[in-house]
Amino acid sequence: MEMPEQPRSRRQTRAAILTHLLQSGGSFRPPLAKSVRLSEASLSRILFDLKAEGLIEEVRQPAPYVGGPTGLVSLDGSVALAGLELTGQWLSVGVGGLTGELHYTERVPLPAKPTVESVGRVFREALTLLRDWTRRRRVRLAQIGVSVPGLGRLSEFGNPIIPCDISRVRGLLGEMFADVTVEFTNSVVAHATFHRCRTENYPFSGAHLFVFVGQGVAGAWMDDPIEDDALQPVELGHMVFGADGPRCRCGHHGCVEAYTSLPALAELLGVLEPELLQRGSDWGGAIPISSRVRQELRHRLYRLGLAIGNTLNVKPCHGVAISGWPSLLAENDRKALVDGVDASLLGGRKHAQVSLAFVPPSNGNDPRAALAFAAFCLACRGGMPAASTEAA
Repeated sequence: MEMPEQPRSRRQTRAAILTHLLQSGGSFRPPLAKSVRLSEASLSRILFDLKAEGLIEEVRQPAPYVGGPTGLVSLDGSVALAGLELTGQWLSVGVGGLTGELHYTERVPLPAKPTVESVGRVFREALTLLRDWTRRRRVRLAQIGVSVPGLGRLSEFGNPIIPCDISRVRGLLGEMFADVTVEFTNSVVAHATFHRCRTENYPFSGAHLFVFVGQGVAGAWMDDPIEDDALQPVELGHMVFGADGPRCRCGHHGCVEAYTSLPALAELLGVLEPELLQRGSDWGGAIPISSRVRQELRHRLYRLGLAIGNTLNVKPCHGVAISGWPSLLAENDRKALVDGVDASLLGGRKHAQVSLAFVPPSNGNDPRAALAFAAFCLACRGGMPAASTEAA
């Protein structure tokens, strides 16, 4: 016997509509009503409110079949968002729209050896640039999203990757953008959000694990976007495979990140990390790989697969999306990663029926991930003011 669905609040109903439009790019009314489990009459009433608030628009566009609807509902491109994305080299700041377009971006470089004080100054400079740009153009921001690598789920202190005082940054945002809702997140959550909302034909719509392999190795549990805990970062890059392995930036030796991060890949290939980043998706064909190096590369990918499989043992799910440099490899090389997942106890495609998919890397496109996160936050609160969602 199926349990009846729990009633949704006004915020959750609006969030279901907005997040569906965010992930789909637009929808005609009948399939939209079906996707968000509303009658067309109820949907019409909510769409009327969302249009009046300037969050959506409806344009005449014939459906791709005879006799179909002619009104395509989509997010309003005039809604402005801001994103700040902290990376190992700089802090990116930008302004964009709900539909993904980028209007403005700047990058403020980090010092060679960042400290809490110097990173705080970088944030102040970036926020000043953002404030001045929005004032000159009279742009009113609807949401700000901030992406920080290593940001913990339970604490905002003691960042092991880039020294950063989040409370100080919150204070700066409160000074300069007091009337704008601000949300912080771990970088992996921002990249997961970017792919789920911006990647065409993203492979999963339900609950799944997103794994990002870049400067570090991390994951995010992805679930129903209208729930408060829809996006949860998960640390899998610091599983230790051997105390005699390479030193990791976390202080341990032999972590999976020390074997498979971008810096570790650059060292294995005998190139500098900036050169590897500059080559983008072409590095696989441009950098010669000896048979010995290729064998070691596959061995490291196998370990990464084991780490993913072990993560699935803790919280099983039937889908894993993998983004980062492994997605650029040929299938013969990627097979080592898949074999590692399959070899995990109780895991793999056979025992746990896990489906794996590789999606393009998104590192280097900052601050688009932070902007996608900002759009997701606005959609998840139903486009309502933060104070209203608490009472909904």
